[in-house]
Amino acid sequence: MRSLLEIIRETEKDKVAIGHFNISNLEQLKAISHVAAKLNVPVIIGTSEGERDYIGVHHAVDLVKSYNKEHAKGNYRLFLNADHTHTLENARKAAEVGYDAILFDGGKLPLEENIRATKEVVEMVRKINKNILVEGELGYIGSSSEVRKEIPEGAAINPGDLTRPEEAARFVEETGVDMLAPAVGNIHGMFANAPEPRLDIERIREIKKAVENLPAGRQVPLVLHGASGNTDEDLSVAIDAGISIIHISTELRVAWRKGLEEALKENPDEVAPYKLMPEDLAEMEKVVERKLRLFNKL
Repeated sequence: MRSLLEIIRETEKDKVAIGHFNISNLEQLKAISHVAAKLNVPVIIGTSEGERDYIGVHHAVDLVKSYNKEHAKGNYRLFLNADHTHTLENARKAAEVGYDAILFDGGKLPLEENIRATKEVVEMVRKINKNILVEGELGYIGSSSEVRKEIPEGAAINPGDLTRPEEAARFVEETGVDMLAPAVGNIHGMFANAPEPRLDIERIREIKKAVENLPAGRQVPLVLHGASGNTDEDLSVAIDAGISIIHISTELRVAWRKGLEEALKENPDEVAPYKLMPEDLAEMEKVVERKLRLFNKL
């Protein structure tokens, strides 16, 4: 069975990207799995600290395992990522219960402190299971998957605040991370009454080149967070520029709410959840399929 790192390397060669979708409930996981099986592609399932608190880390691991057993064929495979982990202890919990990857989010920290804290997480995870991939975040891009009215304070969207290629290379080399999430004009969440900030494609190319020039074995894939609401054109060009994994959360949440509201509107007296969920699932599957076709160039 291919590892997550092996699959990432294959996507890099093919100039495609793996879709990463966050889940808060079974319906989201069910929708993602159904579409991934239909399209025969691998997907990463993400759970933030809040989502892990709600679902439970053991339950998340077991659910993903059960779907992998159900669809054990072709290129379909679900991997589980502990998204936006802010403490060493929470990273330890995810590693010990069997997550495939962990994002330690020190993006809001000064560079030196971010390097120190991220390196500590990498070293701890390696002792538990050297096959778990650790992702580091360099540059602050907001912290919540929500519909926004304005850009979050401190988020890096101005050219001077974006991740610098030389700092990206240093960060990767000194921390030992397996993946890097840079700030390249991306923002967590979606904007209600304004266009999304445009991605800095040239900065993505520069960062990719900088990490590719590191010593053998230290080149790492780039991860794009906060991709909900970005244009298909921007995301396609970002993949060609060097992005290997793309995170979607807010768009899936919006689809979940839309489907549920429509189901309740059409069936105001219904109280059985399983009778309301089909419309909910259908709305989420539309989002997942559109994104996976885009990311995998299908």
